[in-house]
Amino acid sequence: MTAHGDYAVVIPTMGRDSLAGTLAALDTGRGPGPREVVLVDDRPDQREPLPLPRSELPIRVVRSGGRGPAAARNIGWREADAEWVVFLDDDVVPAAGWREQIEDDLDVGPDVGACQAEIVVPMPTERRPTDGERDTAALTDALWITADMAYRREVLSACGGFDEEFRRAFREDADLALRVQAAGWRLVNGARVTSHPARPAGFFASVRAQRGNADNAIMRRKYGKRWRMRIGEGPGRIRRHLAITVAGGIALVASALGARRAATCGGAVWLGLTAEFAARRIAPGPGTPNEVARMLVTSVLIPPAACLHRLRGEVEVRADAREMPAAVLFDRDDTLVHDVPYNGDPARVRPVSGAREALDRLRVAGIPIGVVSNQSGVARGLLRDEDVAAVNGAVQRLLGPFDIWQWCPHDENDGCGCRKPKPGLIERAAARLRVLPRSCVVIGDTGADVAAALAAGARAILVPTERTRTEETTRALVEAEVAPTLEAAVARVLRDGRVRAATRRPVRQEVPR
Repeated sequence: MTAHGDYAVVIPTMGRDSLAGTLAALDTGRGPGPREVVLVDDRPDQREPLPLPRSELPIRVVRSGGRGPAAARNIGWREADAEWVVFLDDDVVPAAGWREQIEDDLDVGPDVGACQAEIVVPMPTERRPTDGERDTAALTDALWITADMAYRREVLSACGGFDEEFRRAFREDADLALRVQAAGWRLVNGARVTSHPARPAGFFASVRAQRGNADNAIMRRKYGKRWRMRIGEGPGRIRRHLAITVAGGIALVASALGARRAATCGGAVWLGLTAEFAARRIAPGPGTPNEVARMLVTSVLIPPAACLHRLRGEVEVRADAREMPAAVLFDRDDTLVHDVPYNGDPARVRPVSGAREALDRLRVAGIPIGVVSNQSGVARGLLRDEDVAAVNGAVQRLLGPFDIWQWCPHDENDGCGCRKPKPGLIERAAARLRVLPRSCVVIGDTGADVAAALAAGARAILVPTERTRTEETTRALVEAEVAPTLEAAVARVLRDGRVRAATRRPVRQEVPR
């Protein structure tokens, strides 16, 4: 078998028949094959095993529980162990020579965070394309789509991966690309070629596609009114759809009230705009009776469907548009990693269950995160500064980058102002992040963590462990907040307010100290 390159392939799949063609194309040709292929089974009902063709590829299957493509890709890249992660859809066909070309595509400088393939969409030669085929053909000009997109794993780690708020295969790839660019990496186009055949579409497929307007509302919230320009798209049609819908609504209401003139005017505007929309869709098509009928029916349904989905998205966005914290600061031992008393050995670092996923949710939301930790083993002669730094480095390798590290080397007899329950660590971390302590959230497992947060004016959330004293939990229930797990604490932070602009500033990773 051909030697493996330092890249892994991640393919989210619903078990479609096209997956066999994707894997067969990936398994052919010269050049180094992937270190592994991670198939993420995203079927909600996973009682039956995923049907797989025979292949020489090193294939591994993991399950995501039907949480959507963003969550499936996140599970896949976290499972993969390679410098680069190549995301493919389960209905694309890598061209001959793909494996040779990707070796060149990934031979780029360290400032390049991602590399996109050239996407080609085969069109029929014996007739003009249908509406569905033209929609698929638009992928050839789209920026940063994950039909075939390679990301450095360290970039995914730094940015937290895909935002799982996007539940459909729509906009989640553009959102990640904008965050990666904002973090200081370049995105480039490669030479490899991948074919994306147009799948047969049902009669009402274009109406169902209007659900994506709710995701457009998320993009507008995160990146402002000009978000389409930032991802290389022209203006959308939502305003025209709104005009058609309003005109039709006026006609119906006026007719019900007996206002004939208003009903006639509204109906004439609705008919004219709808006819223009339908004609625009019919003209480039094959002109068959079935296609014309589909365009006429769906041109009536699309405008109100688009407006309803956009309205739903805007309502959800506004309902969630409370202010987020300026930063979230975590205790280290027994909060992010299991406590090993006075640990100076990086090999003994074990993350708490769910820690990586919880931190990545904050990274995706663009919220700075940091660690504030007491390390009295230094004052007691049990640790050296470099031991603490080595363990912090292991934490960062396992859990991803942090924006700030602050730790106190003193013990309780030194009378310092930084050792928790004193507020010094939190105040220093906030100052380094250029935010106010009162705009931060502190999450820890002891009463000292809560007391330090309250002394600094920050919000405190206690996540008790077996070592947390009962009186500490009782006091936190009165003075602060208590969450059962780290994931629940972070979910509470995000539930209490959704970020308005998730563009993350460039990562300036600190040396863990």
